[in-house]
Amino acid sequence: MSEQPGDKQMDRSQDDSDPAADPQEQTNDEHTEAEDDRPQDPWAARRELYEHVPASVSGSLVGGDQTGVSGGSVGGDVVLGTKVEHHYRFGAATHTSGDIPSTELDQLTREFAGYEELVHPLRDQLREKRVLVLYGAPFTGRRSASLMLLRSLDAVPVRAVDPNTPPTALKDEVNSDSHGYLVSDLVTGRENPLRDIDLWALRDALREKDAYLVITVDLFATLRGVDPVPWVPPSPQAVLRSHLHALVDDPRRERELLALELSQDFLDRDDHQLREAAAFAKALAEHADGTTTREELANVGPRLVREQVREQVREWFGGDETQLRDKAFLISLAAFDEAAYALTAELSDTLYAEFQRTEDAGREPRVGIFGTSITKRLRLARAVEYWREEHTEWGPVRQRVARFQEPRASVEVLREVWTSHPSARPALLAWLRKLAQDGRPLVRTRAAVTAAVLAQTDLPSAMALLIEGWAKSKLYRDCLVAANALATAHAVGAPNIPPILRSWCEEEAGPRLRWTAIRAYALVGPRMPDEALQALAKAARTGDDEQEAQHIAESVALLLSDESASVRSRVLRGLVELLRDGPSGRRLTLHAFVLACARADSRLLLRWHAEAASTGPTEDARWLSLLWQTALGDLRYTADALKALAGWVLEADGDPQAERELAMLLPTLVGSDEDRKRLDHMLGTLRDRRGGGPPAVAHHLMAVL
Repeated sequence: MSEQPGDKQMDRSQDDSDPAADPQEQTNDEHTEAEDDRPQDPWAARRELYEHVPASVSGSLVGGDQTGVSGGSVGGDVVLGTKVEHHYRFGAATHTSGDIPSTELDQLTREFAGYEELVHPLRDQLREKRVLVLYGAPFTGRRSASLMLLRSLDAVPVRAVDPNTPPTALKDEVNSDSHGYLVSDLVTGRENPLRDIDLWALRDALREKDAYLVITVDLFATLRGVDPVPWVPPSPQAVLRSHLHALVDDPRRERELLALELSQDFLDRDDHQLREAAAFAKALAEHADGTTTREELANVGPRLVREQVREQVREWFGGDETQLRDKAFLISLAAFDEAAYALTAELSDTLYAEFQRTEDAGREPRVGIFGTSITKRLRLARAVEYWREEHTEWGPVRQRVARFQEPRASVEVLREVWTSHPSARPALLAWLRKLAQDGRPLVRTRAAVTAAVLAQTDLPSAMALLIEGWAKSKLYRDCLVAANALATAHAVGAPNIPPILRSWCEEEAGPRLRWTAIRAYALVGPRMPDEALQALAKAARTGDDEQEAQHIAESVALLLSDESASVRSRVLRGLVELLRDGPSGRRLTLHAFVLACARADSRLLLRWHAEAASTGPTEDARWLSLLWQTALGDLRYTADALKALAGWVLEADGDPQAERELAMLLPTLVGSDEDRKRLDHMLGTLRDRRGGGPPAVAHHLMAVL
């Protein structure tokens, strides 16, 4: 959220290596309560939260019908999106050297039919060089293509060589009677790169044996002097057709199956992955022989996506194949999905440094400045980049944005790291605390959203180690991050958020926890308006601090100016009831109502009255007029109410629609000659925006009165 004068960024010196340490003490050790520290404007804070959360979450935060990832319990399947990369492999992964069964090659030949032309250009290169290095993204069919390439040269049987074999020792592995050799995803690194000299030695040995070798590597392989051949995979549609033909082998029946609506929906999309296509072909074949119903067929796609996203994320973080810096980038992308790539990369290096501190606390972190490839990073992450216009405080700017192809991956990455790799928690917590102190609103918002996902996954730990520390901070900015985190957590289905807010709203909870709950109610209120209004009204009755009363009224005003008409109506009904509920209820109602009229965007309450009144006498129109009359007649709020009306009149100068809306409202505010005189005086003494006399619209409205 936008900076306040007292929001000085300070370095934290807490020891994040101890997750059990008191998060409040860690957060506040070097914070001093500056005299000018004050809460951010609540309307601006809400607007920034809505602008900076990922699109998949933003719908859940807005009032009205639930959209996005919310809609009840998130359980274990809250995921966001439609696509994931999958394995396209046949047979088990090889961990030791051994011949690949001929039955697997025969099956692969049938399934590979239809796109043999993809390997034909590679065949001549392999025949000439004897060894070919094929590189590309994981799980795009490189292994299958390699086997078909070797088979096309009659280089069978094919011996699978352990990918952990050092490149310098590969020559020793080509010593069997096999004519074909395959190394799938050769493990390389800075200490054991694949060099051109290794290939030269292999080439001589292979010529002596009249044999061939294909080595597949991923996008991050360490190569020295080696010119790899890029692999361009077949389309998912081609894979679907070829696999279906291999399973059914009846052209007429295959055409019927492909003509099904579910099949057409699949074929119309180009973002499926190869294993999805193969699995869908199998489901179609089972549907053809009656073992899979239409309903089961319809569930194949979503089930595969869920399973494969989780499998992919576990592979990213479960082994050493993905480098630590790349794991940091994946986590940063999960937190900053749909944000500028440069920001994601910058903050991923910050997280990488924190990981290094965890791995070796005695050494200063070392983050390489250059050497990272945007293309390779995005391929590893199954991510895409595109250009988008971003709104900033300096105006709109065009930025390169990155996001996962499969939006489900963002939640799964955070969940996997938090629950399956507890040693990563100290670094992740330190990183999120730094993000909460960042001067950029988007960064602080994403820290809150990430904390919300962790709360949905593991509420006790996220509250104790992160959110509660922010909520108890001496800086309002940290408290706002906590409020945003709780509101977002409730939106994505984290349990027990309403009871937490109720307990924090109690007087004995302490001023900062209470403030956090008050602000959070303004954000979660659209999802539970009656409960939020009751809690805020209770806080108003139990508190006696004028500044806190202002904050409570602001939160109620935010609820009254919600985008959802149904939420506004429920809050309006509750305010009318509070108007008769003693002095505190009356003060809260009128204070919040005048604030909403003055601060709501685009004359929301004025338009609301006009829309309600245009359909005839309605409760909403009657109650809005009642609150206006009451505020104008209460000396504590008369001046502010007239100021809000005057602002609408100035906006109506040159806006016929706004003038018509005011012409509908003003007569309903006149219950006596005193009311008429008050409004006439406001209109007659109004100065236009240039400081001159009353604008023309004021004279028009005086005539209406």
